[in-house]
Amino acid sequence: MTAHATSFAFTSLLANTTESFEEALRFYISFGFEVTRTFTKDNTISTSDYLHGISTNSRREVWLEAFPLSQVDSKGGRVPLQESVGYFTQDNTATSSPYQSPGVVIKIRLASHDVHTLPKVAGEIIFFTAEVAKVRAVVEKNGYPMIVSHDSRVSFYTRDPLGTVLGFTSHPGMGSDLKVTSADYYLHPKRGPSVTAAERPATSPAAKSRKKIAVMTSGGDSPGMCAVVRAVVRAGIFYGCDVYGCYEGYSGLVQGGDMLKKMEWEDVRGWLSLGGTLIGTARCMEFKERWGRLQGAYNMIVAGIDALVVCGGDGSLTGADLFRSEWPSLVDELVATGKLTESEVAEHRHLNIVGLVGSIDNDMSSTDSTIGAYSSLERICEMVDYIDSTANSHSRAFVVEVMGRHCGWLALMAGIATGADYIFIPEQPPKAGEWQAELKKVCMRHRDKGRRKTTVIVAEGALDDLLTPITSEEVKDVLVEIGLDTRITTLGHVQRGGTAVAFDRMLATLQGVDAVKAVLEMTPDTPSPMIGIVENNIVRRNLVDAVRLTKSVATAIEARDFEKAMSLRDTVFVESYDNFLAVSKHDDGSVMLPEEKRLNMAIIHVGAPSSALNAATRAAALNCISKGHNLYAIQNGFSGLIRHGSFKKLSWLDVEEWHNLGGSEIGTNRSLPEQDMGTVAYYFQKYRLDGLIVAGGFEAFRALHQLQAARGTYPIFNIPMVCLPATVSNNVPGTQYSLGTDTCLNTLVNYCDAVKQSASASRRRVFVVEVQGGNSGYVAAYSGLVSGALAVYTPEKEVTLRSVQEDLKLLHDNFEHDKGDNRSGKMFIRNEKASSIFSTELIADIIKEAGKGKFESRTAIPGHVQQGKTPSSMDRVNATRFAIKACDFIEDWNSRFAYSTSQAEAEGLDCESELRFVYNRGTKHYLVDDIEASAVVAGIYGSAVMFTKVTDLWKTEADHDLRKGKTIHWENLNVVNDMLSGRLLLRRS
Repeated sequence: MTAHATSFAFTSLLANTTESFEEALRFYISFGFEVTRTFTKDNTISTSDYLHGISTNSRREVWLEAFPLSQVDSKGGRVPLQESVGYFTQDNTATSSPYQSPGVVIKIRLASHDVHTLPKVAGEIIFFTAEVAKVRAVVEKNGYPMIVSHDSRVSFYTRDPLGTVLGFTSHPGMGSDLKVTSADYYLHPKRGPSVTAAERPATSPAAKSRKKIAVMTSGGDSPGMCAVVRAVVRAGIFYGCDVYGCYEGYSGLVQGGDMLKKMEWEDVRGWLSLGGTLIGTARCMEFKERWGRLQGAYNMIVAGIDALVVCGGDGSLTGADLFRSEWPSLVDELVATGKLTESEVAEHRHLNIVGLVGSIDNDMSSTDSTIGAYSSLERICEMVDYIDSTANSHSRAFVVEVMGRHCGWLALMAGIATGADYIFIPEQPPKAGEWQAELKKVCMRHRDKGRRKTTVIVAEGALDDLLTPITSEEVKDVLVEIGLDTRITTLGHVQRGGTAVAFDRMLATLQGVDAVKAVLEMTPDTPSPMIGIVENNIVRRNLVDAVRLTKSVATAIEARDFEKAMSLRDTVFVESYDNFLAVSKHDDGSVMLPEEKRLNMAIIHVGAPSSALNAATRAAALNCISKGHNLYAIQNGFSGLIRHGSFKKLSWLDVEEWHNLGGSEIGTNRSLPEQDMGTVAYYFQKYRLDGLIVAGGFEAFRALHQLQAARGTYPIFNIPMVCLPATVSNNVPGTQYSLGTDTCLNTLVNYCDAVKQSASASRRRVFVVEVQGGNSGYVAAYSGLVSGALAVYTPEKEVTLRSVQEDLKLLHDNFEHDKGDNRSGKMFIRNEKASSIFSTELIADIIKEAGKGKFESRTAIPGHVQQGKTPSSMDRVNATRFAIKACDFIEDWNSRFAYSTSQAEAEGLDCESELRFVYNRGTKHYLVDDIEASAVVAGIYGSAVMFTKVTDLWKTEADHDLRKGKTIHWENLNVVNDMLSGRLLLRRS
């Protein structure tokens, strides 16, 4: 460190990695240094003035300044600050008078050449401060190393991330003989505990007072892991904890040192939109050995960490629970060998472990979905959609191999979502020696019906019932035998790639927050929990039991007990397998019903288009055709029916390619049956309908209620009728999910990611994004959470001048802490009807005015883009599920009608079976009790599809004027977003 003629103290510090560069920057900022200049090679204006002082071999540079001993008064003069820090040169000469220092400049640079070849020269800087205790508090709060001083004039030492030793003194006139006694006390990340307890400086009790949590990602990566780390870090800080990132999975735990890094609020900004895991993951063989776990325990205790959040698969979570069970004996061994003292381990006798399941296979028991599974499924569907185009062009067959060594979830769901002809999954293996003939039969049957392509999905763990593996090559050979030009596509690690879809971002965020809560609520007797999602609720399950059940599936398969293997999967998995058979294999006549049980059903789309309408119509049509039912499409909504009687009987070939088509192939509009109820009844009678499916949003709900209410006048409406909620707004009463919502949210996620990238590039821009949703704030709340918005405006919460002022304060706070070394895109989300006064443009103008040139604002309105194009994988799967459930409902009610009719006729009563009533002594009675229960809304509550009477929903749940349900089932999304955006911290302060 040198003193210049200007009396400024200046030094240049060299970093050899981006990580150490950024760590050093955060280190000095924590002591009050301000960033005054930044440089990035090839990304800076190359003027001579700007480049003055920049080293030629720097990739990045940041200049920091501090004027610690004086401040400017109202007349421009300097006033002494007794609480500030002054600086000395390396030869211990004061830069100036201890009470009027002009300042210090520190340049941190990231070199562009191999700095490992340069000799390392130990650096030392002595800081003068009138308030040593306050500086010590900064060191302890941030967990910086505390080195005991052996010079009475230096209160203590610490070390920056680049290895520079820093001393703090309250003695202005120091001599030149100052030395650092122990310059290599710290743990080398590759060596582990290289010093004994006696040789290591004591840890301050104050540093142990805060709960310290480490978060790691382990095993195979999955989209959403970055969102987990972000949630754990920010929730931990909100609850008053110090959170450390354990880099490279368990390897980081074994290595310790710099692999355990304290993470701050700003460190995880922008992580929601990133794929993979930024803290790294690795498969660590050392941790499988006791000495590796002993090393990990040592490193955690030295860092003061006593809780570990692990996001990984069953292997990673098994290792975590083993680590916790061995923890007491590991601690005892560290004390017995002299590595740690009793006082050092006193507060670390118990280890808290919380597991999060990050796995694209969705193979963990006790949870309905794992983090990354739907993102991986989305990648698969996207790739197969691309393949379909070339397959159709050349009339080819494609064998697509997907991941899933012991679990067929990806292959099963991909088979449904992509309209595959055949799937191979380990839980339901085909018969050895027979599957070849069955595969040929299915594919040729579909070809004979007019299909130009053939798609077969093979899980990597596929086998037959004798446990003989079934390879993609074998499947290809079978297809070649029937004359199909066949190709193999092994998707491989592309399934792990890309950013997380909206659902996985939501899941990772909510589970990450709950993981921190679990850590704080655990006692030494609490079993290690696994955070999962069951029935759409975040739950905690016993980690050991969940892992045991998961492994029992593979055990059952190895024992050839495939029925048990299926039973160990959740009910949705079993139901989905039946759904795949219904739309693919059962067109062979095997489930054809007797003539007297075959029905005439109709489907109509009502309201604005959404992306899963065609997928639902396809599934209903294929399911009906396989059983012998007729399914009619009522084209162009009720107006098409009333004006033109637009009925079209759907054939297999009509709908077989509709699985990935957005919009509505049969047409939709907002017209309602009340326009001409008599004409609607006429056509229902003409086509002798036995059931009706109404797919759409709130207008579909209203249309169903009108038809039900008209039953007294038009008895033909006594048929069973089902409303399938399908709208981006998710505003239909009686369901927590509507078809098309997931596609809308994924579209918004991609849109907001692009907008935030634009905002990040300028570093001073705020975007106000207006989203759809009508009077329902679901889309705004959900998209705000998964895009990391600073503020969300919904119709359910009044927008006031006071709330906007709070948003501006939060925005100012964000820009104040944004030092230019992180992703700084900032965004507000506003529902289109959140306020009649505070419009999108007005909020943007207010932000611009409040910025006063420091930041600016823009509006972004995606509009009808939100209605999507290609339906998401989740929407495709749920559309199939909804449609088949609706068909089953109609079948069940017609069976009840048929039974009641036969009973009445046996009693000699006069039946009007088509109108579903009977005359008894001149009085009309319905054939069944509670006829209102035959007109229902199909809704998803948690993971179950339930049917609720439209009359009950209309009376108690529907807000007719605002066109939505009264229950706000997404309020928790707003609460969590307020926590992770910093709003709750702002209110607390």
